[in-house]
Amino acid sequence: VGAMALPPLPPQFKSIQHHLRTAQELDKREPVVAYYCRLYAMQTGMKIDSKTPECRKFLSKLMDQLEAMKKQFGDNEAITQEIVGSAHVENYALKMFLYADNEDRAGQFHKNMIKSFYTASLLIDVLTVFGELSEENVQHRKYARWKAAYIHNCLKNGETPQPGPIGMEGEGFDAEREEAGSSSLHSGTTQPSSSSTYEANNIPTSNYTGIHIPPGAHAPANTPAEVPHNTGVTSNTIQPPPQNIPLVDPSLYNAQSAGEVRLTPEDFARAQKYCKYAGSALQYEDVSTAVQNLQKALKLLITGRE
Repeated sequence: VGAMALPPLPPQFKSIQHHLRTAQELDKREPVVAYYCRLYAMQTGMKIDSKTPECRKFLSKLMDQLEAMKKQFGDNEAITQEIVGSAHVENYALKMFLYADNEDRAGQFHKNMIKSFYTASLLIDVLTVFGELSEENVQHRKYARWKAAYIHNCLKNGETPQPGPIGMEGEGFDAEREEAGSSSLHSGTTQPSSSSTYEANNIPTSNYTGIHIPPGAHAPANTPAEVPHNTGVTSNTIQPPPQNIPLVDPSLYNAQSAGEVRLTPEDFARAQKYCKYAGSALQYEDVSTAVQNLQKALKLLITGRE
């Protein structure tokens, strides 16, 4: 895919530049996520401007990239089946979010965790290609964007950020990473029309108190890209804490299917979705999420209720 370079980004498409940059960064490690980042950019670009010659040219090249990826990964379930793809992207977004959130709560503030918060918010944008976002993802996206802005501005001004969901200031965040390969974030409050600009001050602070993020949730060892050396953090210091495996609901063992349980096609689709989520969680060795989703599937299949 790298060989098929895109033409320069037309200014109309400024709002998708970071999704495309994220796709490039993830091409080798997470090609499925990279594919959906480009698909999101394509769909969003079509809505913004598919008429102007330079925009059409850009979109047609982007479409070629997507086609090439589809050929290359054509047998991958996460590309051929939306439900698997969506679980895969959502898991990866959550993984980035939890890594940054754990660093934040431990008071470890550095460029890499800012970038992880910001990338998590971009990947939640990408989830809109599969349909409407869950309320939880909407909250995670808001929180991650605000956190990235807040920590970035604190570090820039030589202040110590407050860990966790406190200290919501009215900070604007515009992650301009124009120079390829540079992850330095130049902040500035630019006009809120560009959607990469995030105005935290239009959000009532009360929203954040309801975000339930498990403390010390399983942050995988290898989460984001390279940990920058100048922070004094080496990648092998980030070890996943031991996982708390949820208890299996004992009533599931002796629940007799009540004979007359009639499962609807929707029930089957939902049970299938829980199993897919569990499978996807296991790819990240995330036992806890896998167990929770399998229990949901079992309960639905045995009792006909969620």
